[in-house]
Order: sequence, then C-alpha cells, then structure tokens
Amino acid sequence: MVDDPNSVLEKPLAEALGERYLAYALSTIVARSLPDVRDGLKPVHRRLLYAMRELGLQPTSSPKKSARVVGDVIGRYHPHGDVAVYDSLVRLAQDFAVRYPLVDGQGNFGNIDGDNAAAMRYTEARLTEVARALLEGIDEDAVDFRDTYDGDGTEPVVLPANFPNLLANGAAGIAVGMATSIPPHNVGELCDALRHLIKHPEAPIDKLVELVPGPDFPTGGILVEPRDSVLEAYRSGRGGFRVRARWEVEKRPQGTWHIVVVELPYQVQKSKLVERIASLLHDRKLPLLEDVRDESAEDIRLILVPKSRNVDPTVLMASLFHATDLENRFPLNLNVLDKDTVPRVMDLRTTLRAFLDHRLEVLERRSRYRLGRIDHRLEVLNGLLIVYLNLDEVIRIIRYEDEPKGELIRVFTLTDSQAEAILNMRLRNLRRLEEMELRREFDDLTAERAGLVDLLADASKRWEAVGKEIGEIKKKFGKSTMLGKRRTEIADAPPTIDVPPEATMEREPVTVLCSEKGWIRTVKGHLSPDEAAEARYKDGDRARFVIHAETVDKLLLFATNGRFYTLFVDKLPGGRSGGEPVRLMVELGNDTDIIALIKHCPGRRLLLAADDGRGFQVDEDGVVAQTRAGKQVLNVEAPAEACLCLTADGDTVCVIGQNRKLLVFPLDEVPVMTRGRGVVLQRYKDGGLSDLIVIRLADGLSWTVGTRRQTVTDLVPWQGPRGSTGRLPPNGFPRSNRFT
Repeated sequence: MVDDPNSVLEKPLAEALGERYLAYALSTIVARSLPDVRDGLKPVHRRLLYAMRELGLQPTSSPKKSARVVGDVIGRYHPHGDVAVYDSLVRLAQDFAVRYPLVDGQGNFGNIDGDNAAAMRYTEARLTEVARALLEGIDEDAVDFRDTYDGDGTEPVVLPANFPNLLANGAAGIAVGMATSIPPHNVGELCDALRHLIKHPEAPIDKLVELVPGPDFPTGGILVEPRDSVLEAYRSGRGGFRVRARWEVEKRPQGTWHIVVVELPYQVQKSKLVERIASLLHDRKLPLLEDVRDESAEDIRLILVPKSRNVDPTVLMASLFHATDLENRFPLNLNVLDKDTVPRVMDLRTTLRAFLDHRLEVLERRSRYRLGRIDHRLEVLNGLLIVYLNLDEVIRIIRYEDEPKGELIRVFTLTDSQAEAILNMRLRNLRRLEEMELRREFDDLTAERAGLVDLLADASKRWEAVGKEIGEIKKKFGKSTMLGKRRTEIADAPPTIDVPPEATMEREPVTVLCSEKGWIRTVKGHLSPDEAAEARYKDGDRARFVIHAETVDKLLLFATNGRFYTLFVDKLPGGRSGGEPVRLMVELGNDTDIIALIKHCPGRRLLLAADDGRGFQVDEDGVVAQTRAGKQVLNVEAPAEACLCLTADGDTVCVIGQNRKLLVFPLDEVPVMTRGRGVVLQRYKDGGLSDLIVIRLADGLSWTVGTRRQTVTDLVPWQGPRGSTGRLPPNGFPRSNRFT
C-alpha cells in the first residue's frame, strides 16, 4: 500500500534530523568524496571517462568540445552542476595535478600558477592511453552495471581498471566525518610490488616499501621524509611525506651566485609562493635574501638572489624551507571504499591486494564471457559446415520448402541459431575457399576454448595471466617511458641545519615594556632608565617589566599556575601605544598572574619555587613552550601557587619565610628536574615562602635599606640543611622580608 503523500507523520525532531543527516552523510561518503579501491575513481570521474568512451573519444580519434562531454555527463549520468563536472574534467587533464593524466586536453587547461582553464566551449578533450586501460574490457561483462539516476540507461559500478589508478594518481576528498588523502606513485614501482605480491601473498610491508619507496609527484621535488616514518605511514595507512623543492646554485660573474628553483612541491602554486616570499622580504623576515624573480616559461625557474655572496646557500634555503612552501608535507590517509562500498583505512599491502583481487575477478568474468561467445560461434560454425557437406539438399530445401527453417532443423538436427545462420548466408560464401576458412576458424576457436577452460579451472594460471597483464602495463607506462620516468627523488632525511635567527628576521634592538595589568609592547632601541620611566601606560596602570632585547629573541613568561609561555619579540606589538594584553597572545587565564618575564638565554638554569616552600632547578632550554597553551613545569596544588622564578647564578640559596625565618643552604641540594612539585626548600609551621635569592657565598648576603647597602659575609649562623626551619635574619634586615 502506497503511503498518502499528504499525510503527516509525527516523529521526534532529533530522530527525523538524524535520519536525514545520516542519508546525506552516506551519500557524501559513497557517491562523492571517497574513491573506490579497485579503480581509484570517484563517481564523477568514472562517469566522465565512460561518457567520453561512449562518445568515441579514443586516444586515436579527434577530440570533441569539453562542453559536449560535460553535457552528456550531467544529462545522462551525473545530475550536478556543469561547473563542478568541468572542473573535474580539467583536473584529469592537468599534467601538474595528475601523475598519469586520464584526459588529453586541447586548449587552455590552466597552469601551475593557479590560473583557471578556459571556458568549456573553448577547450576540447579525449581519452588518454591510461584511461583506455582503465576501460579495457568493459563491453565483455567485466564489471556490473546499474541503472542511471533517471532509469533511462546504465552505467558501470566500477571500471575494469587494467591500471593501478588509486595509488598511481592518488586521490583527495573530504566527506562527513572522514577524509581521504592519497599521494600519486610511480606505476612501474607499483607493478613490481603487485607482481611480488602475486608470488608472495603474505609479503611484509617492509619488502613492499622497498619496491614502492615513496610517492612520485607530477611536479617532482625531493622526498626527505625519514624512512622509518615512510614505513610506518604505509603500514598504518596514515602519515605524511615531507617534500622539498629542487634547487641548484648557479654561478654568476665576479664570484656572485644565485639559487635557481627548478621543481616545486606538489600542489604548491608558483604565483602564491612568489607572493609569499615577496611579502616576507617586505616585512624584513628574510634578511639573507635580496630578491626573488620568476623567470619561468614552460619549466619552473625561480631565481633567489642572496644579500651577499658570503651567505651559505644551505642556510639560506633552510630559512626558506622553514618560512615558505618550498617545503611542505603531503598527508597520507588511505581511506577508501572497498568492494562492498564500506569505507576503510587500508595499509599498502591491503590496497595492492584489493586491486589484484579485482583484476582476478575481471579476468574470470571476461574469460567466461569469451567462452560463451566462442561456444555460440562454434555452434554456428557446426551448422555452416553442414551446409558444405549437404549443399545440394540445403539449396533444395531453401528453394522449394514453404518453411525452410523448420525443415532444416528437422532434416539435419540443427539448433535454431544454426538454422538462422544458414538462412542468412550469402551465396558468395558457398565457394570452396570459404569452407576452408570456416574449418580453420573452428579449429582455432576450439583451441582457444580449451585454453580458457584450463584457465578457469586452474587458479595458478589465472594469477599468471594477471601477472602478465601487469607486466604489460609496466612495459607501456613504466620507468622506461617518458611518462613513467620517476620525477620525485627519494633522498635521506636532511641533516638538521641550525638556522640562526638572523636568517629569518632582522636583528634590531628593542625594549619590551610590560605593565602590571599585563599590557605588553616594544619600542625601538634600548631605553635608558630615565627614558623607560617616562614611558606612558593606560590610566590606572604602571610599569612592571622593562627588558632590553632584540627582535630575534624569545621571552619566557612564568605564571602562578606553574606554566611557562613563550613570546617572540618580533611578534609583539610596537609603537608608543599601550600595546596589547598578553592574555590574548597566550592562553593565560584571568585568575592567573604573571610572576616573571625574562629573555630566553639558551643553556641557562632557573630556580623555581612555590609559596608552600617547594621548588627545584630546571634547564631553561626545557621550558620553551611550542604552543599558546604553554608548558606545565612546576606542579602546584591549591591553595599553593608558583611565586618565584630566578636564574640559578651562584652556589648558595637564601630563603626567608613569612614567619621571618632565614635559611641558607648550598644550591647543589636543590635537584634539577624537568617537571614536578619539587623538594621542600624550607619548612613552615604557619604561612609560607616570602622570598628567595641565589648568591655566591664568598660575596655574602646584601640588601638595601633606604639608600644604604648592607652586607653580611658571615652566614654560618643561618646555614643548615635544605628543608630546615632557619632562624631570625640579621639585624637591619627589611621588615618586608624581601632581599631586594
């Protein structure tokens, strides 16, 4: 019973939305974004190739307007926008986007600068040999067909794919809740891996990676990903590959030189790269570089001119690799649809095995189809040969009988097909030579039939036939051909080059001003104390930190939550304004206060302490944070808070508590840690830590009272083991319990 279309079905909103969103998600995953592991194509690409084949656009035929192809695709197979379909067609024709183009485009199909292709009415297209290999055998029952969207025709569910297109050309797409990203590979190497997998079905990933050492991008470049990372990426199906531009040093007159970039990483637009380098030059972020010029024609030729001939080319390029897309990382996410249309993340071996299983199924289906055609032809030939053995009687029956077909079947025990073939025979075919040709054809087909029967009965012979097909693909598209020659060089992971900060920014003196309320800014030059005192702050605010630094420096901010945050001086706001809140630059909560703001000095050691009297030493290099969230170093438990951060420059620690007890002990008793609560520096019955200082014991302990400086050199009365209580400080020690 058909439901009334006007009826109202009551259903919870969440359930109704869930059903509709699930339908949308499945449609996006299956019919739009993820490729099929067997032919490596998404539906729009598969329909494009099939429609072009139906239009007769073979590699040897004349191309037709792209508008004609797009019209056929959206009218018969793919009811979507013409712009989206044409964009897909264009990408299949771009030799800088697709490693083995599937469409041979005539006209303007865009370029590596990011310029768009001409309108579809101006360009023409036809299939390439690679596309023909993907479609090979599609008329021989090699794959299943399904109805098109309007039921007016049929389309292939998958292509026969006599070419490992998924890994050879790669794929990228974003679905609902999942995505795929597969780089292109060299088909010659894939064929070697496929043939090895036929002989050794359980071959380890390590061996397959020896045969397929990494991606082969259409734009070339140099793969510099460590081999362990490459192996892990292919083993798990997830990872990434670091690719660098190919460059060379070109000598110039009078000992000068410049760098020529001849290949770019995959999917890097040259025009945007040049704009990025020019922008960094304008912002004085590349002090080693003088100029960049684009002298490209059909080949890539970017000229990088150094500031001086004394610049080290490797250091210059290292700074550019760090700051621009001359080095980028292409992700690997082998998320594809298997033969049951289920999305899965596959490893390298599973992907290759899925292709081999598909080729075996195609071989079996084509063999059965051919066997059926041979059986039908042999049946017809048997009937035709009867004609030559009984020619006079056959002619008499055809000439005089009212129902010659039935009479032929009765007299010679023929089938309907045989009788039909005899009646359709032309008189010229009755000559003796034709009989000899029919007997020869009969013998040839009989031998071919026996071979097909043996093939279908023996799995080893079928795998051998699949291996031969793969060998033919390697011969046709492998490394011995211009198309198949490897373009991306496989290199060892590059050595770490220490790029000095001067290579990525101008070194200029600045003074960092940070107020009590956390507003920070820089002013040019190193201000004197009087100049710093004259600096203006917002109403109700005043100076707290004044630091002389340079634009290449980093600042370390230590907060009451025990976290360190890293600020880059060159990224701080400049000018004479009030600056910006430091809380917007790092993830510093409103309930957290700043304890210290210091210039980072590599190799230095710091002493950290909390107000509960616990602390430890830490190497300054280990507290540099890489993210805005900072790095937790001193663990504190409420109500305790971090309260001190100072350089461990000395040999003795002096600590005084809120109970006005002073303790002096060797700095060596404070352990060096990377993270934790630390050890007890001083014990308190009530209150907590008030102040702490690191001194040299030989210099004694000094403090200032008013304008007078007072020093105590004999600290024996206050010396004791770490964690002791201490005793009252010397006479004249400030009532604030502060050393400064």
